[in-house]
Amino acid sequence: MAETPWVGDALPMMVVVLIAAHVIALVYWIYRLATEKQSARRKAH
Repeated sequence: MAETPWVGDALPMMVVVLIAAHVIALVYWIYRLATEKQSARRKAH
């Protein structure tokens, strides 16, 4: 870790990016689920 000081700066950024990506994916999934329920009839999975 001491040999690569950029890891200390990049690690928090990677965590933030990963969290943001998961939040965006979750919001998109809920939005798609809501639009599917409104437009299409219920289908048994």
